[in-house]
Amino acid sequence: MQSFRTEIENPIVEKDILEIRKKINAFNNQEIDEEKFRSLRLARGVYGQRQQGVQMIRIKLPLGQFTAKQLIRMAAVSDEYASSNLHITTRQDIQLHYVPLDRTPELWTELEKDQITLREACGNTVRNVTASVYAGVDPDEAFDVTPYAYAFYEYFLRNPICQDMGRKFKAAFSSAASDQALTFIHDLGFIPVIKKGQRGFRVMLGGGIGSQPIEANEVFSFLEVDRMIPFSEAVIRVFDRHGERNKRNKARLKFLVKEIGLTTFLEWVAEEENSLTTKNLSNCGL
Repeated sequence: MQSFRTEIENPIVEKDILEIRKKINAFNNQEIDEEKFRSLRLARGVYGQRQQGVQMIRIKLPLGQFTAKQLIRMAAVSDEYASSNLHITTRQDIQLHYVPLDRTPELWTELEKDQITLREACGNTVRNVTASVYAGVDPDEAFDVTPYAYAFYEYFLRNPICQDMGRKFKAAFSSAASDQALTFIHDLGFIPVIKKGQRGFRVMLGGGIGSQPIEANEVFSFLEVDRMIPFSEAVIRVFDRHGERNKRNKARLKFLVKEIGLTTFLEWVAEEENSLTTKNLSNCGL
């Protein structure tokens, strides 16, 4: 485990892995309780199984895209640490099963050799950003949403504003009006539009399925691409500040919008967005 410091060049990733190893040791030694440990491990892709002593590991794959090299890496990791299967999820993730808890830091280290992360694949965070499988090749797309979806993913990964929300948050990018990514069932959804030669998005907000499905509201027919990150951050900040935290089954964004009304929610978001500065775009690659 000490070799992590030489095997991983990214100090932020190295810190993450050393931290989960430290917390696993503390949990095993009964220095921290199950609830506190649960929150930390979920935000790092480690999900409990019903079978004693093993975990499900969720790999975060933005847009569901990966290279051949990454696929080989995931397969090798599953052979070594898990059940030799790769389980594909509806959020375009990969899950590994039957991983001993003590081996999860090693597993994560191996994945990061090909820039594959577990960070925020579970927990009350911004979950994996999904996109239409046709993004970039859809003959009906106004423009390729791929760089914008990646910018969203990179901006909110490890972002302190969304590490401990009341509940998970899901976003999707469709390639065209046909909405292959099903933005209407997401907390935030983006559909590319060009207006007067300018790129923008039709924006859907507050959708969700589950036992109480709610269809998302169209809140913009055209939002300039430069506002995509500030608007999204404002939505997440309002959700984090005002969303339900005690009743888990009422803690999604759709219930907050329903409770206070879409008009009030958007007023709060506008106030929050106005307080943000253009420096928010400095790290998102747009």
